Amino acid sequence: MQTTRNVLTPDALAMLQSIAGAGSFAAAARDLKLVPSALTYRVRRIEDALDVLLFDRSSRQARPTAAGAELLREGSRLLEEIDAVANRVKRVATGWEPQLTIAVDSIIAKTTVLELCESFFAQAPPTRIKLRDETLSGTLDCLTSGQADLALGVAESGNNAGIHSKPLGDVSFVYAVAPHHPLAGAPEPLKDEVVRQHRAVAVADTIGRGKGLTVGLLGGQDVFTVATMRDKLDTQLRGMGSGFVPECMARAYIETGRLVVKRTERPQRIVRVSYAWRSVAKTDHGRALAWWLTQLESPTTRAALLERHRGV
Repeated sequence: MQTTRNVLTPDALAMLQSIAGAGSFAAAARDLKLVPSALTYRVRRIEDALDVLLFDRSSRQARPTAAGAELLREGSRLLEEIDAVANRVKRVATGWEPQLTIAVDSIIAKTTVLELCESFFAQAPPTRIKLRDETLSGTLDCLTSGQADLALGVAESGNNAGIHSKPLGDVSFVYAVAPHHPLAGAPEPLKDEVVRQHRAVAVADTIGRGKGLTVGLLGGQDVFTVATMRDKLDTQLRGMGSGFVPECMARAYIETGRLVVKRTERPQRIVRVSYAWRSVAKTDHGRALAWWLTQLESPTTRAALLERHRGV
């Protein structure tokens, strides 16, 4: 006698996904290298065991019924769980994490991050890398909330229990505008009442809870909010607003005259930027995290993460 446990095997669930993806039994049979009658027979066995109809066969297409759609959703989840179990077993056996998630602040040079990923993948490790784009306090929050294993570009690490950090370097911020912006020719230092009359460009904090961080804005000032520091720089290059930008990101545009640095009444901001990870005994580090922490010990690598921006 067929039972649901006997028929709902990983192979059977994958087969049902193939049918749904192909859109017909005939197409799925070709993909699976089966004769259509064999595929139909296998689906019938599952339907009989469950006592439901999984696919509407009234046309040439194989459309999942409501019950079929639910089985496909749950089946997909079960297959992912099976993969996760296999990865966890592999981690125990080899010391490599199944996945390493890295939160990358928008102040970090993505070119350097991708080069590090390329070097990592060259070792053919079993670890998958997931990069998350974050900004301001969202970068650290991603780490403390358990959504990331490593964070690059943390501006304020504070005294978070279980979080260890080391400095990447100091980042100077300059107030910059496009040469055709009204503030480009304004007398210096720019007074707050003059700056307030013009639109500021701000970067949205990606923190998942709380109010997030706001930096360099004046009360009553019009604000254009963008997603990343790169977007902020591009917006200011177009003359659509003004504000403080990292000097390392803006340097090439300043040198070529596409941005003009203006002195303001407010002092120049210098921010200590760090990288951080959840603190455990060194011997407990997975091999993937240990590899990244080793690369970050290099002064050249740390400098490149802050300096090697597009256009620089």
